[in-house]
Amino acid sequence: MAIVYLNGQFVPEDQAHVSVLDRGFIFGDGVYEVIPVYGARLFRLDEHIDRLDNSLNAIRLTNPLTRPQWKNLLTTLVEQNGTGDLAVYLQITRGVAKRDHALPSEPKHTVFAMANPLSPPNKAELLNGVAAITHDDYRWKNCHIKSISLLPNILLRQQAIDAGALETILIRDEEATEGAASNLFIVNNGTIITPPKGQFLLPGITRDLILELAQKNNLAHQEASISATQLQQAQEVWLTSSMKEILPVTRLDDAPVGDGKAGPVWSTMFDLYQDFKQQLRTQSA
Repeated sequence: MAIVYLNGQFVPEDQAHVSVLDRGFIFGDGVYEVIPVYGARLFRLDEHIDRLDNSLNAIRLTNPLTRPQWKNLLTTLVEQNGTGDLAVYLQITRGVAKRDHALPSEPKHTVFAMANPLSPPNKAELLNGVAAITHDDYRWKNCHIKSISLLPNILLRQQAIDAGALETILIRDEEATEGAASNLFIVNNGTIITPPKGQFLLPGITRDLILELAQKNNLAHQEASISATQLQQAQEVWLTSSMKEILPVTRLDDAPVGDGKAGPVWSTMFDLYQDFKQQLRTQSA
């Protein structure tokens, strides 16, 4: 049975219990992170903790642990859940308090973390790509916060599933921002394009790495707004996240993207990303 962390203890997952008065349960009052683990090594931990800090600051909640404490906690969690590739999920809520919309003056954080097996994408399977749909983005205006309040994202993602697609790409004021659970890239005239960071999209860790890899390998790239029309006419469309890594979209709103197959720029970036992961696996602890 998997071992999880809850408020200072490592316990079997069926022994981890949270109060029904926890503000995470009552209000969705909390934030989270998802961190891949390759060869027992946490993927870009500093960047994930930076984003966690930003989310906590945005909801006016202090980080209950220092950076060394997070590293020790998560490394121990990985050690207790095997040596294969894993997905670590961590969540911090404002803790147990009387139900009141007002923030408690002295919140007692609930800190939870778990690790589950991570299945890497298979390039041969990915060459056919995935389907996506577009939909108006009716979420709130603080999408840069990695909030556990994900009901709008869930409903938007279900729109895609109901349509036989994997993901919903969101359109706000005639501009494509991101997926319901992913960041967005397109390729136009050989240039990799992703929307700039801002309040309407999550600052993805994988997103940033792709831009770094493009810079390092002299691939044309830019951060720029993507109109709904540009999205529909793109030569390539990608979805990225810690779990998806880099997925090529080959059908969008029931129409082919490009020639309906994963594109050459995606193939190059996919290989660069896999090389980066392999280097992480072979690093000294």
